[in-house]
Amino acid sequence: MISTLLSIIFVYLFIALGFLAKQLFRERIDSKTLTITSLFFLQPFVSVWGFSSAPLSASQLYAPLIYLAIIVSLLIPNILLAKVLFRNPKERAIYTIAGFVGNTGNIGIPLGIALFGESSVIYTTLINIANVLVVYTLGVYIYSRGSFGVKESLLNIVKIPIIPASAVAITINISGIELSAQIKEFLKMGAYSGIVIQLFLLGTFLESIKIKKLNTKLLTLVLTHKFLLIPLTTAALLYFLNLPPMVKGVIFIQMLTPLAVANINLSSLYDCQPQDVTALILFSTLLFMPILALFATFGFSFTVI
Repeated sequence: MISTLLSIIFVYLFIALGFLAKQLFRERIDSKTLTITSLFFLQPFVSVWGFSSAPLSASQLYAPLIYLAIIVSLLIPNILLAKVLFRNPKERAIYTIAGFVGNTGNIGIPLGIALFGESSVIYTTLINIANVLVVYTLGVYIYSRGSFGVKESLLNIVKIPIIPASAVAITINISGIELSAQIKEFLKMGAYSGIVIQLFLLGTFLESIKIKKLNTKLLTLVLTHKFLLIPLTTAALLYFLNLPPMVKGVIFIQMLTPLAVANINLSSLYDCQPQDVTALILFSTLLFMPILALFATFGFSFTVI
C-alpha cells in the first residue's frame, strides 16, 4: 500500500505544477486551450497506445464487458433519479455520469499492480479502454445535454477523434499487424504527453476553486453515489458471478477509483459547470484512499464477498 501511495503522490505532482502555473500566470494559462489540445490531439494517442501495448485475447474480454454491463445497469436508474433530484439540466447531467467516469488509467492500473500483481495489468488495461469508450460516447452525450439538444449532443460524439482512433487501433491489434519500434515510441510519447496534460489541466482548474462557492448538494449526492451506491451495487452483482477472486477485485477497484480528469475536459468543452466538476474530482481524490482502506478491511477489494 505504501508503494501505491507513493505512485499516486508522484502522479499528482503534475497536478501541483498545473496549480502553481495558474497561480503564477493567471489568464495567460488558458484552461480551455489545454482542454482542446488534450481532447482533440493528445488523448487519441493514449487510446491507440493502450491497444498497441498487448495483443487482445477473447478470454480476457469478459472483464471489460462485465465492467460495461455494470455501468449500463446502474446508469439507467441513475438517469431517472437525476430528474427527481435536480431541476438544473447541467447539475442533472453531472450527477448522471460523473460517478461512472473514474480514473481507471492513472490510478486504476498502478493500484491493480500493487494489490494483485502484474497479472492484473491486462485486465486493468482493457477496463481502462472500456472506460474510454464510455467517456467519449455516453459521457460526451450526457455532458452535452447540459447545454445542447439531442441532435447536437449526438453530433458531438462524432466530432471526438478518440472513438475512430480506437476503432483503427482495435483493427490493427486484431489483425496482428506488428508496429515498428519507432511507431510504438511515437505513440508512447504522445500518450505520456496526453496523460501529463490531463493532470496539469486538473491543477489549473483546482486553483480556481472557491470553498464558499461549493455546490454542496451536488457534491454530497455525487460522492454518495460514487462511494456508496456504486461500490455496494457492484459488490452485490459480482457476488453472483463465477469469476476468479482477482478479477472480481480488479473490477471492483476500477469502479471505485476517484473521478477522472476527463470529466473536466467534457464539462469545460460543453460549458457544463466545470468548476463544480473540478471540486468533485478534488474531493473524490481526497476520499479515495480512506474509503479504499475501509472496503479492504471488509474484504471487498480482494474477493468481493
